[in-house]
Amino acid sequence: MDNFVFRNPTKLLFGKDQIQALPKEVSRYGKKVLLVYGGGSIKRNGIYDEVIGKLQEMEAEVFELPGVEPNPRLSTVRKGVEICKREGIDFLLAVGGGSTIDCTKAIAAGAKTEADVWDIVMKKEKATDALPLGTILTLAATGSEMNTSSVITNWETKEKHGWGSVFVYPKFSILDPAYTFSVPRDQTVYGIVDIMSHVFEHYFHVTTNAPMQDRFCESILQTMMETAPKLIEHPENYEYREVMMLSSTYALNGMINVGVRGDWATHNLEHAVSAVHDIPHGGGLAILFPNWMKHVLNEGNVARFKQLAVRVFHVETAGKSDEEVALEGIEALRMFWNDIGAPSKLSDYNITADSLELIADKAVAVRPEYGVFKKLNKQDSLEILQASL
Repeated sequence: MDNFVFRNPTKLLFGKDQIQALPKEVSRYGKKVLLVYGGGSIKRNGIYDEVIGKLQEMEAEVFELPGVEPNPRLSTVRKGVEICKREGIDFLLAVGGGSTIDCTKAIAAGAKTEADVWDIVMKKEKATDALPLGTILTLAATGSEMNTSSVITNWETKEKHGWGSVFVYPKFSILDPAYTFSVPRDQTVYGIVDIMSHVFEHYFHVTTNAPMQDRFCESILQTMMETAPKLIEHPENYEYREVMMLSSTYALNGMINVGVRGDWATHNLEHAVSAVHDIPHGGGLAILFPNWMKHVLNEGNVARFKQLAVRVFHVETAGKSDEEVALEGIEALRMFWNDIGAPSKLSDYNITADSLELIADKAVAVRPEYGVFKKLNKQDSLEILQASL
């Protein structure tokens, strides 16, 4: 495996009624709080009132930035930066899923620099500091509650890019599985796909001698496959939500991929798709990932696909070639996602061949080749997109 240094400073408060700790945690950083949230579901399900009540206990002065989009937009980030600078905000509190947290991370970095925040996202500038932030998670999917990553969309230029900085690790994250009871069925499905996709991105690496990392990945995938169908049928089951929430965090908090460098090509391609069409991230991944797998499968890497097929999807090997086993595993993934209600074709979102050239251009706009497990170029992107129609 590769040399590595691991550090994750985020304090995780996991379980029932952890909201009780909010006043103590926030008060460490000041009393001027910017509350960031999405389309208003936290007001309908009562979480907003709970959070406001706890902030009032510590006599916080609360400012609000509602309306964060599912693919958080640069324009919303800039509004948040302006509020922080104008009001002298001490602390940012994101209440929501990964989109809200990603937006809050960008605001936190943008508020501590004179550089344009889009230049930080595009890596033309580096974040050198950030306002402290915390999160209250209401949707298990992205793992953003315990990492440095953030994805922002510039809707005006149809660009969507990921970035990260050690300065935007959340100081704390409150994870109460009960806060995810009201997540709609489709968003729950997208979350399941996103969690599994993060694990796949780690799993498809070219590093040697990383058996423990592989087993970590396989265990999360198996856990999700055991839990997901039951969760879809019983969305207010605390134990199922609990398993999904912790799986989401561990899939992308850095622990399962120490010493290996994952691929991330499928995420890059999906970002290009949703930059143009603004589709749900998890939906795009469900469409693209099995087609990426088929596209990159070859004689040199078939052993990894076979390992996945056997260990996770329990494909029988007798009388079959390695390639046949690998393809059966990929088909098992497709069927599993289909069975829980995930989309399987770009046409499910009314995406036609007309925009594939533009999407492929977006995928290689920053780098002419991307991915680690196998390098992809524009032509590869087009072929995967065409197979996904």
